[in-house]
Amino acid sequence: MDEVFVRKNLIKPGRLHELSARSDLRGALQLGSHAAAIVATGYLLHLALGTWWVVPAFILHGGLLNFLYAGQHELSHWTVFKTRALNEVFGRIVGFVLLYPRDFDQIQHTAHHRHTQDWEQDGELVRGPYSLFGYLMWFLGPSYWYSRIARLVRFCCGIVVEPYIPEVRRKDVIREARLHMAGYLAIAAVSIYAQSWAAVLYWLAPMIATKFIHQFQNTIEHLGLSHEQNILTNTRSTRTNAVLRWACWNMQYHTAHHAFPGVPFWKLKDLHREIFDGNGIKPYSMTYLGFQLDVIRKLSGGRTEADYPMDRPWIMDETNRADAKVAANA
Repeated sequence: MDEVFVRKNLIKPGRLHELSARSDLRGALQLGSHAAAIVATGYLLHLALGTWWVVPAFILHGGLLNFLYAGQHELSHWTVFKTRALNEVFGRIVGFVLLYPRDFDQIQHTAHHRHTQDWEQDGELVRGPYSLFGYLMWFLGPSYWYSRIARLVRFCCGIVVEPYIPEVRRKDVIREARLHMAGYLAIAAVSIYAQSWAAVLYWLAPMIATKFIHQFQNTIEHLGLSHEQNILTNTRSTRTNAVLRWACWNMQYHTAHHAFPGVPFWKLKDLHREIFDGNGIKPYSMTYLGFQLDVIRKLSGGRTEADYPMDRPWIMDETNRADAKVAANA
C-alpha cells in the first residue's frame, strides 16, 4: 500500500524517499512498548480486583488494547518493520487479538485510501448517513462490535457481500475468518476446561467495553469533511498530546498519512511539517473533545449527515475558520 494520493509538488521526491525508510528497531520499540504497557495494565487490573481501583485499571487496559489497531493499521501498510515478514507475522497476531483479520483489514483499508470519502467505494464508509443515535451506537461500541463479529461469522459461512473485496480475494478472507474462529473456539474450550475467566477479564471484556476510547480517534479522521477526492480537504488531523500520539502511533497526523501512506508512523510528524509548514498551508484539525461536541450538536434535533453538504466541511472549529487558507488552495 505504497501509493501516493496527493500532489507530489508538496514535497521533494528525494525528501519523500528519505522519510519512507523503514526501521526494524523503531518498529520493535513502538510495538514492544505498546505490548509492555498492555502487560503492565493487565497486571494492575489483576492487583486491583476487589477494589475500586479496578475501574481505572480496566479502562486504561481496555483503551491500550483498542489502540493496538493503530499498530495493526501500520502493519497492514507494511511500514512498522523494514523486514517485510515481521509486518506479516505481527499483523496477523494483532488482528487475531482485535477480532479483525489482517487480510480483510488490508483489503478494506486499501479501498479506503484509494477512494477516501467516496460512499460507493470507500471500504470504511459503506453505511448510511449517521443520525445522532446511530453515531452514538457506533462511537460507544454496540454497533461497531456487532458489525465486526457478524461479519466474521458471515465469512466463516462463506458469505462475502462487500463490493470492495475482489472475487480473487474472497477465498482468502473466508479461510482467514475460519482460522480465527477456530482459534477463538479453542481459547473458549480451554477456558471452560480450566474453569478460567482470564480471557474475558483481561482481554474481551475490557476491549469491548472501552471501544469508545479508540473511537475518539477513529471518528475524527474524516467525518464532517468534504467528500470530494482531495486528501487535503477530506481528511482531518488531530491536535493532542505526546502520550496519545504514542498510543495512536502518530495517526493524529492523519492528513499527512493519507497523502503519503508509505511513510512510517515515526516519520509522520516530519512529513506533516514538510507538507504543511513547508508550503505555508494548514490541514483541517480539531481536538478530540471539540470534535465530539460539534458532532453531537450538528446531529441533534433529528438531523443526520444527509442534512449537510458533501462538497465542503461542516464540522470544524474556530482554528480552521481563522486559518482562511486551508490546504484546499494548495
